[in-house]
Amino acid sequence: MVHDMRRKRAIFLAWLTALMSCPIPTSSFAARYQLQGTVLGRQATCLVKADESLPEIARRYDIGFGAITAANPGVDPFVPDPGRRIVLPTQWILPDAPIREGIVVNIAEMRLFVFSNDRSQPVTTFPIGIGDQGKETPVGMFTVIEKIRNPAWHVPESIRKERPDLQAVVPPGPDNPMGSHALRLSKRTLLIHGTNSPWGIGTASSHGCIRLHQEDIARLFGMVRRGTPVSIVNQSVKATARGDRVYLQVHDDEVGRDLYGEALKVLEAKNLTSRVDLGKIQKAGRARTGLLVDVSK
Repeated sequence: MVHDMRRKRAIFLAWLTALMSCPIPTSSFAARYQLQGTVLGRQATCLVKADESLPEIARRYDIGFGAITAANPGVDPFVPDPGRRIVLPTQWILPDAPIREGIVVNIAEMRLFVFSNDRSQPVTTFPIGIGDQGKETPVGMFTVIEKIRNPAWHVPESIRKERPDLQAVVPPGPDNPMGSHALRLSKRTLLIHGTNSPWGIGTASSHGCIRLHQEDIARLFGMVRRGTPVSIVNQSVKATARGDRVYLQVHDDEVGRDLYGEALKVLEAKNLTSRVDLGKIQKAGRARTGLLVDVSK
């Protein structure tokens, strides 16, 4: 499984290189949803247009690359059949974060959630890019300590060793990978920022920082203040009950963990084990589509 994920990533990065000279569409999809218990949003579908790829559909609906490909197994992400119906993974079980205020990030699903102090207000959510293998985005509790417009990029020594052609400081502009806005967290080397490589959203491709589309970071920048709490978790499996039904949401963690066993632990912690079908849990653990799956008996 790890080998397959690396192969997919290599193919994807090669495809990105070919796309760099192409016009970049922007998201037109509203990212605000009214919370219904612990579930946010609604699953939807769309039809593939002529000469349209899954990454382009993902950008239009503010979905990450990994999420839309996982939700549509067997579909060629780069040359899907025109007219084919595509599942849009726009429904989420909220992560079990220590707090549900400010910003909550779930690394496993590559998604960021923004909560208002007013619980009656909608929750806003954005797809993100996260740290690559060996440069993982850290989990824990942090706060926003600085808001930066048009940030310069002070290139870390570790990156300059990999790319000695880089100057020590990259000024704001189209060559700056931090984009137009940045939020520095209380771990000072960890930032939430924009990107000049939008096709990397929904992949593990950063040096540890959290990346958003340009339009999303601009919106997030205006929503938060200094001191906003930021909870970063890594939960591949989430579960919830709605009425007499139990739902599971499983995201691929790319490292081949036993997500069936993890699902059982999550269900047990929520006292839901007696209400589920073990066969359905095994199937969801293998598929790892990131979609809500009814696992009720």
